[in-house]
Parts: sequence; C-alpha cells; structure tokens
Amino acid sequence: MKADKVYIELLKKVLTEGEQRVDRTGVGTISTFGERAIYDLKDSFPILTTKRVWFKGVRVELEWFLKGLTNTKYLIERDVHIWDEWADDNGDLGPVYGKQWRDWRGIDQISEIIQNIKDDPNSRRLIVSAWNVKALKKMALPPCHLLFQFSVREGGLLDCQLYQRSADLFLGVPFNIASYGLLTHAIAHLTGLTPHRLIHVMGDAHIYTNHLDQVREQIRIYEEEPPRPIPKLKILELDDINHLDHALIEMIDYLPHPPIKGIVAV
Repeated sequence: MKADKVYIELLKKVLTEGEQRVDRTGVGTISTFGERAIYDLKDSFPILTTKRVWFKGVRVELEWFLKGLTNTKYLIERDVHIWDEWADDNGDLGPVYGKQWRDWRGIDQISEIIQNIKDDPNSRRLIVSAWNVKALKKMALPPCHLLFQFSVREGGLLDCQLYQRSADLFLGVPFNIASYGLLTHAIAHLTGLTPHRLIHVMGDAHIYTNHLDQVREQIRIYEEEPPRPIPKLKILELDDINHLDHALIEMIDYLPHPPIKGIVAV
C-alpha cells in the first residue's frame, strides 16, 4: 500500500479519536496510544508524496547514526541542522542513537545484526535497542525510535519492525519511516535479501496543536489533488554499512507536492 494512504489514515484516526494532552514541550497534543502502520518496501519506498520529505536530511542523519557519532559537527558540515536545538555549545548530545547502535558497552549492535542475519536468518533475536536505561539521563533527548527487530521471511524477504515510544506524526514520523525504510534497504542489500515491509509500532502517536492546520492541508492534498507516482528506491552499490555515505542510491519517481512547514516542539 502506498505510504501516503497508510499515513493519512493514521492522521485521520488521531484527529477523530485522539484526546487532548498536556506534554513536556508545553505546546499540547492530540494523542492516541498503541498505533500500528505497515509500509510496503518491495514495490514502493515509504516516502510521502503529499508533501516533500527531505531525503538528504534522512540519509545524512542515518549515516551519522551508523558512524556512531553523537556530535552535530558531521551534520552541520553537510548543512543538516535537525539536531541543533538539543546540542550543547560544543555540539555534543550525549550517548544518543549512534553510540548505542555501534558501541553499547563495547558491543557493535549493527555489525552483529548483519552477521546474525547471515548466520541465523530464522532467529527471533535480530534486535537493536537504543534504550540504554543507565545512559538515559546523559542523553540530550532519550530515543524516540528506540528498538527495531528484523525478520527474514520465506523467499528471502526482510521485514523490519520499529517501536517508537513517542511519535510526532506531522514532522517526525515521515522522516522516521523514510529513515528505517532506507536502513532496511541497506541491511537487505548487504545480506542478499529483498526488503519487504516496515512495520511501525507507536506508543504515544500525537499531532501537536500548532500543526493542526498543516495536517488538515496535507489531508486535503491527498483527497483532492491528483495522486503522484509511487516512489521506489534502489541501492546500486554498497559493500559495507559504514560506507552508506558514498553508496550509490537511486530514488525513482519521487515527484512530491511542495514541503509543508511546521515548528518543532522542543
């Protein structure tokens, strides 16, 4: 199913069934709990067309995670500023995602999971976690997308299930689903598998109250404007997960509507 359809249905559900909540940022949200969305990776790529999602930012942030970096210098050098609000004066964020993925007390979870997929594809333990309880207070922002699990299905298909404790549906989630779609493509490429599905499980799924007009405009675009082509992604060359920054990646038929901007709640 096209990503826009899955995503817009989720927005509509939260708007109609959600409850108003006071949140950490003070902005306020409309929120539901325990949502699940499934995105096709085999015949499409989960990047929205009802508004432009900044794929360069998605890719650079994922490269940053995979290099185990936790300072914004790498991002800023590539003109990506999505973490600036949380960094200290030196650009440090504490032991956030990259540290946990690549060096959880000396364990490189990413390298291990690639090898484990190759060695034991039937395993039910193909899991990477960023929720390091002991390190949470040292992080500038505790991980929102905190755990993901791979499953190798019949026919050499690779599924990824992501658990996200806090899901900012307008700004964050479109970025997240494209990021984990790209990650699943990369892992599949390196293990000789075919990307199949991204299953996105959300704890608190919310729309910030200062994004309501933007959300309604995106729903209008979906319902009233002619549909755009379904995008696809191909990784043409990648020999090592550490080399995603110079992998040959081709995005096909990505012709979205213009961006819809919103203010980040911090």
